[in-house]
Amino acid sequence: MELFDYTMLRLIWWALLGILLIAFAIMDGFDFGIAMLQPYVARNDVERRVLLNVIGPVWEGNQVWFILGGGAIFAAWPMLYAVSFSGFYLAMFLILLALIVRPVAIAFRGKVDNERWRRIWDWSFVVSGFVPSLIFGVAFGNLLLGVPFHFDQTLRLTYEGNLFGLLNPFALLCGLISLLMLAMQGGTFLALKSEEPIAGRAVKATSVAAIAYILLFTIAGVWIAHSIKGYVIDAPAISDGPSNPLLKTVTRADGAWLANYASHPWTVLAPALAYIGALGTLVFARKRAALLAFAASSLTIAGTICTAGFSLFPFLMPSSSNPQSSLTVWDASSSPTTLFIMLVAAIIFVPIIIAYTSWVFHVMRGPVTAEQIETGSHNLY
Repeated sequence: MELFDYTMLRLIWWALLGILLIAFAIMDGFDFGIAMLQPYVARNDVERRVLLNVIGPVWEGNQVWFILGGGAIFAAWPMLYAVSFSGFYLAMFLILLALIVRPVAIAFRGKVDNERWRRIWDWSFVVSGFVPSLIFGVAFGNLLLGVPFHFDQTLRLTYEGNLFGLLNPFALLCGLISLLMLAMQGGTFLALKSEEPIAGRAVKATSVAAIAYILLFTIAGVWIAHSIKGYVIDAPAISDGPSNPLLKTVTRADGAWLANYASHPWTVLAPALAYIGALGTLVFARKRAALLAFAASSLTIAGTICTAGFSLFPFLMPSSSNPQSSLTVWDASSSPTTLFIMLVAAIIFVPIIIAYTSWVFHVMRGPVTAEQIETGSHNLY
């Protein structure tokens, strides 16, 4: 444990949490995106089955990143886990319900040769992509606004909000940005893994999503700069102090979410990468360079999540009802021993996950075609 002090361990796990969120959004994001795009890109039964078989071999593996992210929050940031999973309980329930519906829709759709039966599961599949994509964006929007919770002197949590309170205009804007971002990801992956006419429709959907993303991402930035107060720790933060959020003083200030970009100019790379990625997605998709378009869309995701993370730092979850209760990187973590043991485990197991995921995508390379669906009905979705 002498290799890293408490401050460094906290920074490492803040960065690892961001990496896990990015990996989840990139990998499971194209599953969500393909589900959302199904009504437009798939016009008949065979084409809908193509979509199911594009993600069929990989969606379960992609969800590993979601589990890792949740596990990292539980073990590294227990206070963040307690507030988010209790305060956002109904929102989390909707996400989990959607994640449960997705495999059921994929597996049950072909069990009965009936058009109405299949339509029900087709729309269930669409909803399973739409709901998590929207709610994840809404959650990030509420983090930037502040979440209505506070601790008493014994660190007992009180949450004062509700599900409908989360659906405010700025949070819904962030939800739309998330929808468009993941629609881009799904469209680029579908263009990579399918043939005409599905690939052509996916390119058109991706282009529209990229243009709309650039517009809404810009509106959100202007909104944050001019209409949303950020949070500031008044005294110099004690980066290696105890995990007690009540030991600091926090105030709200205009433009505070932009302060990190002024004091650390390199952080401007995050929103720049988001814009560059979206523009690259638009250009490469139209040029039918599917792999480059997918890489650019992934860059957009990384830039977007990093933009939110850099803006909030060192805050993890600001409190709108009592700013002093806000959770930060410096006062919401587990002990140094826990963080170090988890870091060792991450160093061992994350490369293994990356290796077997890469192998699966290598084995399953190449497009899924309508001909394969029609000749392989007995062993395909």
